[in-house]
Amino acid sequence: MREAVIVSYARTGMAKANRGSLNNTHGITMAGTAIKGALDRAGIEAGLVEDVFLGCAQPEGATGHNVARNAALWAGCPSTTSGATINRFCSSGLQAIANAAHTVINEGAPVAIGGGVESLSLVSRSGHMNLHRYTEDELMKKWPAIWMTMIETAEIVADRYGV
Repeated sequence: MREAVIVSYARTGMAKANRGSLNNTHGITMAGTAIKGALDRAGIEAGLVEDVFLGCAQPEGATGHNVARNAALWAGCPSTTSGATINRFCSSGLQAIANAAHTVINEGAPVAIGGGVESLSLVSRSGHMNLHRYTEDELMKKWPAIWMTMIETAEIVADRYGV
C-alpha cells in the first residue's frame, strides 16, 4: 500500500478579525501564499500538484467560489489541478488533510495538498451577503471565468454547441 507523507508545511500569520493586520486580505491570497510557500520550501514544482483540499468553516464571500481551487491557481498550479473546499466546521482543515492523504494513498496522486483557510473579516455574520473583496484582484486578472455564474456558463455552452 502507498503511504502519504508530509513533506512541507506553511501557514499565514494570525491577526484579529475586523481590525488586525490581515483584516482586508482575501482568503485566496492567504491560502495561495501558504501553498506557494510550502511548495517552494519542499522544492516541488506546482505542476505536480494533482489536487488541493482546503477546509473552510465559512465558505462564502471571500472564501467562496471553491477557495481551494482558486488558491491553487493563485499559487501557480496549472488549470489541470483539481481543488475541493471542505466544510466540516471546526474540523474542516483536518478533514482536508485526510482527504489529501486519501488521494495520495488510494488514488495514486503524486502530490496533494491539504490545509485550511478562513477570513472571518471578509465573510458576513449579519445574514446579509458581504460583497466587499468578493473577488481576488490578481486572480481576477488571470482567471476571470472563476467568478462566472452557472447561467453564464450555460449560455456560453448553448451558444458554442447550438443547443
